[in-house]
Amino acid sequence: MDMRVCRVLGHWVWPALTVLTGCATVQPPPTQLPEVRPGYVAGYLRPEQLPDVASVLPPPPAEGSAAYAADQERYKAASKLHDTPRWKLAQDDAELRFPKAAQHFSCTLDIAISAEATPHLNMLLRRIRMDASRANDASKAKYKRPRPYMVTREPSCTPSESQRPDAYPSGHASIGWAWALALAEIDPDRADAILARGYEYGQSRVICRVHWQSDIEAGRVVGAASVSRLHSDPVFLAQMAEAKKEIAAVRAAGRKSPRDCEAERGALALKP
Repeated sequence: MDMRVCRVLGHWVWPALTVLTGCATVQPPPTQLPEVRPGYVAGYLRPEQLPDVASVLPPPPAEGSAAYAADQERYKAASKLHDTPRWKLAQDDAELRFPKAAQHFSCTLDIAISAEATPHLNMLLRRIRMDASRANDASKAKYKRPRPYMVTREPSCTPSESQRPDAYPSGHASIGWAWALALAEIDPDRADAILARGYEYGQSRVICRVHWQSDIEAGRVVGAASVSRLHSDPVFLAQMAEAKKEIAAVRAAGRKSPRDCEAERGALALKP
């Protein structure tokens, strides 16, 4: 058995992984992949590589418990932001299809993010989105927790979303937190702002009335577990390195976010 290893972007890679990376020449990770459905591409991880969060997370709060009461209070507080700019931002945050989803962190990074301007960063976000989402599936199927608007009968900010009782854990929160963790690693000088935006991305789901606070907190665990697993994937690591170069180049060229970043900051400043 050949036990040689090779060095890829500062990481030792076993022969089983050289099919993807190669010891002699490291090929850049792909910036284009076929869509598995409109707006979505496959993640980096195979199904058996996804974190088993169903065995880690506790059940959602039981009705009558202190944690359940806390969810109700957080829901009432967040409802005060109904029809405010923060509500509108929560609507925008619900979009997970690309190219629109690429913009959620563009103000925080202060750059334009797109398949054209930052192809590696764009593909990194697209593939993380799928891995962090799939990691929720077993827990969602296990608990089948009703979403807040199903219980309260109040309108959500995204009425066209799924009507399935699969609130726990929050897929958006897991995706947003996974994005934030990866971006904070790529751009450590902006890590605090990136993580703050990732936190608020999850809170948008409470404001939207589609998730309870405990769904969000569980989703962040899923996001962190997903990123931990992703760090064992050489293609993910290679794409991170390429994305870091792109951010530096786009920032040096002065290519700013196309969003109204002042309005976004104002919306995020609104608290329940």
